[in-house]
Amino acid sequence: MEQQTMSQEDLQVVAFEIIVHSGDARSLIHQALSLMKQGEFSQAQCQLDEANKNLLEAHKSQTSLLKDYACGTVINMEIIMVHAQDHLMSTMLLHEITLEFLALHQKIAEQV
Repeated sequence: MEQQTMSQEDLQVVAFEIIVHSGDARSLIHQALSLMKQGEFSQAQCQLDEANKNLLEAHKSQTSLLKDYACGTVINMEIIMVHAQDHLMSTMLLHEITLEFLALHQKIAEQV
């Protein structure tokens, strides 16, 4: 049985899907941070919820790649995929930290 190899083009499509969705999420997170500074906590939460939807889409693309790999597809890694993975992971971390910032901002606002 011959192993299937993912084409360079298919790998690049997945990489750009990850980059686009995580990039959209990052923009929404930065908007949420600005809203927090203005005391607009409800709107900030909405932005973070929307960012999470984008992160889930990026994660779906990543998961499909992992599934193909687990099923035996040979994937020749490219620098664009390394960049995509880095972008996704740093945006996921930024999202988690921003959720903590939101909780802190809300707590401080309640004490004032």
